[in-house]
Amino acid sequence: MADFYREIIALLRANGFQLLRSGKGNHEIWFNPATRKSVTVPRSTKSRHTANEVLKQAGLKKTF
Repeated sequence: MADFYREIIALLRANGFQLLRSGKGNHEIWFNPATRKSVTVPRSTKSRHTANEVLKQAGLKKTF
């Protein structure tokens, strides 16, 4: 299985998101000050469905 974490982070950064803090376990909380949206990103994202759901919560187009 592919690891989508790096690609998700690159897309989030390109769209103005910043790392807010580490979450519980292996998760990170990312925040966009312009849109006031925050998303939780698991560091071990192996599923394209999970990766697309993170992007959907961020208000971005599905990519995977």
